[in-house]
Amino acid sequence: MSSVALKRGEVRKRPAARRPAPQPSLRRIAVPISAAVLRRNAITAFILLALAAGVVVITLLGLPQQWWMATAQAAGRAGFEVKHVEVAGVQKAPKLKIYGATLDGPTNSMLLVDLDATRARLLALPWVADASVSRRLPDTLRVTIVERAPMALWQYQHQLTVIDKSGRKLTNENLLEYAKLPLVVGPGANIQAHDLLMLLATQPDIADKVDAATFVGTRRWDVRFKSGETLALPEGRAAAAKALASFAKLNRSNQLLDRGFARFDMRLPGKMTVRVRSDAGSTNPTPREMSI
Repeated sequence: MSSVALKRGEVRKRPAARRPAPQPSLRRIAVPISAAVLRRNAITAFILLALAAGVVVITLLGLPQQWWMATAQAAGRAGFEVKHVEVAGVQKAPKLKIYGATLDGPTNSMLLVDLDATRARLLALPWVADASVSRRLPDTLRVTIVERAPMALWQYQHQLTVIDKSGRKLTNENLLEYAKLPLVVGPGANIQAHDLLMLLATQPDIADKVDAATFVGTRRWDVRFKSGETLALPEGRAAAAKALASFAKLNRSNQLLDRGFARFDMRLPGKMTVRVRSDAGSTNPTPREMSI
């Protein structure tokens, strides 16, 4: 029994109930969306849900594909058709060709546009290195392009073409815009041009003096300098790199360029044959051989 005794007639007081903590007032925020936009979004969502349900039903019941085609075409007539193409990432590529490749499909229904086929058509364009295509319902295709970078001018069969590092032909128009690019000449020179430029980059004092390079016999390079001389490099990347390094060292110590020489032949390991230009004082210049 409790040790607390109550007197007769005394009423025990109940503890006062706690008041609930005041709740923070909620403010109404006006959303800056018009009723028309909300209605359009609601209609779009309803149509998409209906189409999704239709796809499920067709799949479960095994109904013919024509039903799906008819449904997609009906959606196109309801406004889900390609009306706009947004293109990003284009600097050099002709935009008209981008638009043409994007819209060259068999249908303009947003639901029937084959995104993979559209991307494949874009990748077939000369300037396009990569592409992505996506839908922006109800009526827009979004295209993002990664362009190839022009690396050199390639002269072959009396025609100049801008090429990238893989040797792919980009354009033969507006060539004045690319006049400062390196020039490579001959069959197969476009494929080997990147390796040559990487080789020349190892000797920047020589690279700055190069005017053009000819790929000889699809095996090796003749490098022509702005001062008129030609340097015949040996076949093979390692041998060519060694010969170019030796020539750069000799030029730094003896200033071989712009001194009346016509040709430096370094095709044989450890040797350089030098020919003097005929206008440098001799009508029949005799080549001189130097050990290097």
